[in-house]
Amino acid sequence: MKSIKEAQSDLVNDTCAECGSFVDIGAVVEETDVLLQLPFAGENAKADAEALAAKAKARFADVLVRLIAQDNGWLLQLEFGCSAEKMIFQLQNSLP
Repeated sequence: MKSIKEAQSDLVNDTCAECGSFVDIGAVVEETDVLLQLPFAGENAKADAEALAAKAKARFADVLVRLIAQDNGWLLQLEFGCSAEKMIFQLQNSLP
């Protein structure tokens, strides 16, 4: 356990002797990380972006959706109420 703590960054606070985890979730997830930006290209770009926006609205009532036209397609911006909502949506939809 001592060697694990010595190898950690100062941002990590691991005091769990049982599980041996080495990352404090607060060091990985920032509470202000609520904006998900996804580019869409191709002939169905707008429809695909709108479909994903509808999924976000159905799952999280407070999500703010912006669809921005670009030269090469569309940019979908989803702004969630908290970073956990963003992460859940990304995981549920296999998004980066």
